[in-house]
Amino acid sequence: MRRLLLGLVFAVLTACGGGGGGSGSGGGFSLGGSGAAPTNPPVTTSDAFRFLNQATFGATEDTARALIALGDSSNAYARWIDAQITKPTSVLLPAVEAAYPNPVPTGFNVGSLNAVRLETWFAHAVRGEDQLRQRVAFALSEIFVVSQIGALQNLPNATADFHDMLARNAFGNYRDLLEQVTLHPAMGIYLSMLGNQRAVAGTNLRPDENYAREMMQLFSIGLVELNIDGTLKRDATGQPIPTYNQDIIEGFARVFTGWKWACPTTTPTCTFANTRPQVAPVAGYNQIKPMQLFEAQHESGEKRVLSYSGSALSGGLIAANQGGERDLRSALDNVFNHPNVGPFISKQLIQKLVTSNPSAGYIQRVAEKFNNDGSGRRGNLEAVVRAVLLDAEARATPSGNAIATAGKLKEPLLRLTQLWRAYDARSGGEKLGAARNFSGGASGTFGQAQGSSPSVFNFFSPFYAPPGEIADAGLVAPEMQLATEYLNTQTTNFFWTQVTTRTHLNAARLNVDDVYIDISSDLSLASNPDGLIDRAATRLLGDPGVLSSELRAAIKTQVERTTIPATNPTAAQATRVGDALYLILTSPSYALQR
Repeated sequence: MRRLLLGLVFAVLTACGGGGGGSGSGGGFSLGGSGAAPTNPPVTTSDAFRFLNQATFGATEDTARALIALGDSSNAYARWIDAQITKPTSVLLPAVEAAYPNPVPTGFNVGSLNAVRLETWFAHAVRGEDQLRQRVAFALSEIFVVSQIGALQNLPNATADFHDMLARNAFGNYRDLLEQVTLHPAMGIYLSMLGNQRAVAGTNLRPDENYAREMMQLFSIGLVELNIDGTLKRDATGQPIPTYNQDIIEGFARVFTGWKWACPTTTPTCTFANTRPQVAPVAGYNQIKPMQLFEAQHESGEKRVLSYSGSALSGGLIAANQGGERDLRSALDNVFNHPNVGPFISKQLIQKLVTSNPSAGYIQRVAEKFNNDGSGRRGNLEAVVRAVLLDAEARATPSGNAIATAGKLKEPLLRLTQLWRAYDARSGGEKLGAARNFSGGASGTFGQAQGSSPSVFNFFSPFYAPPGEIADAGLVAPEMQLATEYLNTQTTNFFWTQVTTRTHLNAARLNVDDVYIDISSDLSLASNPDGLIDRAATRLLGDPGVLSSELRAAIKTQVERTTIPATNPTAAQATRVGDALYLILTSPSYALQR
């Protein structure tokens, strides 16, 4: 009955939409007696939480205090980014390599090591020091998608290293990243570029177009031409202008021929036909080595690619007989310098980090940094990330009409990682994210898990607009594509189990890999419902004032239903804490990233 009642409360609160109300300090600052704002206002806790929810896997009280200590609002955020960029890169591959049995037995289920990759990713997300790098890498992994589902199931080294490659390049250059993505064997397998052969006259054999198409549509320029501010360019009839056609797809497909597994160092001779991936983590294994060109299988003729003003290729043509490696460089340079790349990639990073519906001005400011970082360099992702996070639109506390379009729905995984970070999640075996914590794995519970997208189109589309008010207003809410009735139920059930049975109080009775949270500092407030609500809201939201008056009243009513006996009060205290946490975790106040 308790869960049914709480579920009904959640449904009512969701319909209300949250927001407003409360008596907290908010995210702004007080005006002086003259009515003039301070020149450099301090970073408030609300400000810090807002920034850290954009730049990490979840704000916490400790990380907010550390940010505030860096200075006022004119320099604290930039100093935090400076420090993050110097952090060593947390990587997944070593954990996967270490998990192989030695020796590897015949019939070993290599695919089982995907679980090790996921557990290590959760550990980095919850405890890693390089939070900004990992957060940007996660965003990039939802643009440059590969997935363990399908052909990569038994190549865990490749999928782990692909994510590590994204992390290493998170603050690098987009052109370098695009080449590393193109030649990584994980992408080669996933989008069938690996083993792609030249056409053979008199047969139906012709180059595979899969990678060529998705590289343009998803990884670089999109389907239609854009202005620098992300708005559509239109022809004389008012129709959007396509960025490419079938001839261009075929041209790029011809470029991407002749690439296959790099030769293992243990193979004295290596041909296009006999190369194969090595499974065990031995010296020279090729799941993580860039693909190798086999010139005899490369299409040597002329290739039609993108034609645009300022292109270095006359008429959008790559000359014949210049070799496969030079063809690849010419083709990727051709894509990299297309005017669409800046607004196309910049908008997606804004959407994944800050807001689903950025203004045209915001997109333009970031795209201009992509085009020129201030020193003449194009594609500097460090400058782009700084521009995304430090823009006035990202840092301003939304108010007035802006509240309706500001922010974004948190991805389900980010709702989880923030809880785990805020409440010091751990397990007996220290395997954060072990599959046994979820019904059907993380994907089965939250609809997403690192490296487990159902397709190259990610878990959700950046263009998704749920029918109704959002679509009618011309807005998008990408993450709402995961807000199905089934997944919402799975997510709320998970949070119920987490806050009621998987806490430090039950750690000794849990399985070794069950993740539990530490609610010890909240228990002492259980007899003070208002104090308990403030404490939980501060840990999860940064400011109790974010709670609506309706939500606060509902939580207090539910908390007070549990009587705390004078003798052995711990169980009742834990129930009160669990009720307060559950109703915040399943509320719009927590689900929305403003």
